[in-house]
Amino acid sequence: MRREDLTARVMKDMDPDLFDFLTTYMDSFIKWDLLRFFHENPHTIDTAENIARYAGRTVADVQVGLQSLAQQGLLEEIIVDKMVVYMLKPDPALRTRLEQFIEATRDREFRRKVIYHMVRH
Repeated sequence: MRREDLTARVMKDMDPDLFDFLTTYMDSFIKWDLLRFFHENPHTIDTAENIARYAGRTVADVQVGLQSLAQQGLLEEIIVDKMVVYMLKPDPALRTRLEQFIEATRDREFRRKVIYHMVRH
């Protein structure tokens, strides 16, 4: 069986909006952790070092994830007192999409699909 066929079978019943969010933004487990962190702490404005401590990840991994999410338009990267800080964009549509994704990850089968997607990349 071709890889494309297997991928299509695994993802076939996924909500198109969730599939778009997944394939657009989620290409690493660190990003999943970071988006969950910002979903649970939507008013956070903090440095990579502090976010890494809260997330239980290395600063280097968190820095790469934060920069990527900022480039993708999910986070804002701001300089405050010569420090770079990150915050979730205040866009209501974006926050709704993030909420839907995080809620969907409460379902075991959906989590398996997310993991399958990330392992493929």
